[in-house]
Amino acid sequence: MMREIAYQMLTRPNATIFPGPLALWAWNQHAVDRARAVLEIAAQIPNVMIIPMPDYRPKYPKIDPEEVINPNHPNLTIWGNRIEACIFVGVHCHYANLTLKMIRAGTSCCTIALCAEQGHEDAMLSIRDANATKLLRLAQVVKRVREEMGLELPENGENVRFTGTQSRIHGGKTHTNPLEFMSLSADLAGAAAYGHRPEGMESES
Repeated sequence: MMREIAYQMLTRPNATIFPGPLALWAWNQHAVDRARAVLEIAAQIPNVMIIPMPDYRPKYPKIDPEEVINPNHPNLTIWGNRIEACIFVGVHCHYANLTLKMIRAGTSCCTIALCAEQGHEDAMLSIRDANATKLLRLAQVVKRVREEMGLELPENGENVRFTGTQSRIHGGKTHTNPLEFMSLSADLAGAAAYGHRPEGMESES
């Protein structure tokens, strides 16, 4: 399964990682460790994009598909960026299920779910119990498959490609090194600053 995930993300156009709230917000050390592992995966995929799903509220009247993906209309982001393979990680299960159903019904994108719980039947490829250790193992598999395929990474490590919106925010820069913005501790940043508590986040899953 991990090798197939690696193959799809390394060969399909505009491969993208969609981290959800459980991977974006440093609400405890476990979340930080999983987020760092996700960045290790991203660091092995040439020209991968990272588009966040920071929350689950509908984005009306208009969504910028180069800024976020939203579970209420995820196909807009898939279409807008011509994404042919994507990974969802850190998304609460019921929102992941909704998102995966809509993408599978309305696009040709290969959907991959890295789930901390039981996995997702609506994803084309899914890994269950995806804790930080298993995510790091996936990063190693992606690295091995990439090397077998002869795909090289840039020497400066800037392999993550910005969307147009992200590029404008970063002064026209087109790529970045995902390992340069790792959080080391949940004490450095967290959802608590926005009124969230760890037990509340867990209850959503």
